[in-house]
Amino acid sequence: MRSYVLAETSSPQSVTKPSMNCLRLVLLSSFVFIGLSGCGVRSVSMRGEPSIPADWKNAAGFPVASPARDLSRWWKRFDDPGLSRIISDALGNSPDMASASARIREARSRRDAEIALLFPTLRGAASASGNSTSNDGGGSNWSGGSSSSAALNASWEADLFGKRRRSIEAAAAQVGATEENFNSVQAALASEIAIAYTQLRVAEAALEVLLRIVSTREETSQLATWRTQSGESDSLESSQALSSLEQARAGVPALRQTISQSQNLLALLAGRAPGNLDNLLSSGKQSIPDPASSLAVGIPADTLRQRPDVRLAGYQLLAAAAQTRAADAERFPSLNLTGTLGVNALGAAKVFNPESASATVIAGLTGPIFDAGRIRANIDAQSAVAEQAFQTYRATVLTALSEVEDSLIACRRTTERLDTLEKATAAAREAATLAQQSYEAGETDILTVLDAQRSLLGLEDSLFTVRANRAISYIQLYKALGGGWSAGS
Repeated sequence: MRSYVLAETSSPQSVTKPSMNCLRLVLLSSFVFIGLSGCGVRSVSMRGEPSIPADWKNAAGFPVASPARDLSRWWKRFDDPGLSRIISDALGNSPDMASASARIREARSRRDAEIALLFPTLRGAASASGNSTSNDGGGSNWSGGSSSSAALNASWEADLFGKRRRSIEAAAAQVGATEENFNSVQAALASEIAIAYTQLRVAEAALEVLLRIVSTREETSQLATWRTQSGESDSLESSQALSSLEQARAGVPALRQTISQSQNLLALLAGRAPGNLDNLLSSGKQSIPDPASSLAVGIPADTLRQRPDVRLAGYQLLAAAAQTRAADAERFPSLNLTGTLGVNALGAAKVFNPESASATVIAGLTGPIFDAGRIRANIDAQSAVAEQAFQTYRATVLTALSEVEDSLIACRRTTERLDTLEKATAAAREAATLAQQSYEAGETDILTVLDAQRSLLGLEDSLFTVRANRAISYIQLYKALGGGWSAGS
């Protein structure tokens, strides 16, 4: 089993106020230290953690700088007020964000409940009783007097071997995990909205181009019909032109469907009813988001410190290690102190008589002698949970590194392809225009025009697809680098 070493907590108060700023992850070549300064847990050291490269393999052309501040609101780099407004609205109104916030409150309350178990419990009780007898007239008379009693009962289990402190450390780590889950949900939500917004703008731009192409094909089809009617060509030519026109028209409903569904998706992500964002989406800037090219990618260690999912896995590892130590503490004896301060008096008037007071204090030391292997089995189970948490942490780190590398590759290759497609599309537009002019002048046949138009439409579709892929690649890169949240959010 791998070793997990946690420092002792200095006092219960040291774990009462963890914050999103208390986690500090410093990944070195042979150890991973997860710092919880002010949270009572100082460090965890492990063997067998993944090797962290010094630089990104595919970062050529990207400046290297710390992304911690630059990426907290990365969507503003697209210079699209509509996108920024939708994301800001969603972060404050999304049910997912509200649920993640409620999980933080739950974890803090559970941590506070664990802390409360370090202190004695005090209970109070009071009672009074009297005797009565019935007379011959059907009434009742009091006889025999009355008695009153009151007591204060206190109990306390001393945390001799740190079982309770380990449980508090685990609860404190769970608070940190829920806070990082909140950050992770925020980062994921921002990227999902940006991707949906990009797809919406791509569909709108594609529809605009398609409508222009439909208009051009309508002119071509009309001209082909006129030429057929005048005897300059046969009916095949007009049929081919009409077929090409209807094929283009068939794409219009599909794009309009995509636009409507994208609008509804954005409303859903923002926590709004369908249609609530339509006015915002139809106003302002409506072009495809264009990412800034001056993105600083940082170094791998910076990214791992910045990513909330890595930080979350680190906290979960801390919690599992603390629970393992708490299970191990079950092997040792426990000291229980109970005390009672009571008053018993015949008559309420004598309750405050010092002679009626009594006090008892009992101390008991208990420890396991034979439990048929229950404690050892529980320790083994918690150790297995800690091992799972460590493997989850390793997988999260490797996933983070892979996602950044994949996004860097996608950003570079989509940019290269976009440059080529823009040149090809420009040439196809010119060819389609020239073919149309030649056909109108009677210098070429309809097939040449239709081929040029089909080629242009295909390249236009590819161009929009690559523009969308490029924007989405940068969005995924921003998210992979740990952007989309900040400690003050």
